Amino acid sequence: MTIELQRDLGAAMAQQVHVRSHDLTADVSEAEGGADSGPSPHDLYDAALGACKALTVMWYARKKGIPVEDVHTRIERDDSQERSGVYKLSARLQIKGALSDAQLQELHAVAQKCPVHKLMTTVTTEITTELERLP
Repeated sequence: MTIELQRDLGAAMAQQVHVRSHDLTADVSEAEGGADSGPSPHDLYDAALGACKALTVMWYARKKGIPVEDVHTRIERDDSQERSGVYKLSARLQIKGALSDAQLQELHAVAQKCPVHKLMTTVTTEITTELERLP
């Protein structure tokens, strides 16, 4: 899969992000030289974790017939130690439905195993970067 980004020429820093048939804007705050016209790369990274946890819980609940009506997810970031190699994310899922304590515990275990959580904590990501001059 390929994700494409192109600078929004009407903005100082903003990037137009194209994912399949979806478009969104990524930017940085005004303090960082942008216009805050969209989430920052860090925001998107953090949001990926929250979305993955919520979607994984919903998928699992439907598959197992667990009566989940709604999921509200909150991700809190503590990047105060990022430069020394520690980036902390805290996820809180609030689940609505007529659930037993056992079902809640089962969904908690599932949320801990979402694919993005695994990517962020147990997988080595290898990145290559190429740079070429545009004509």
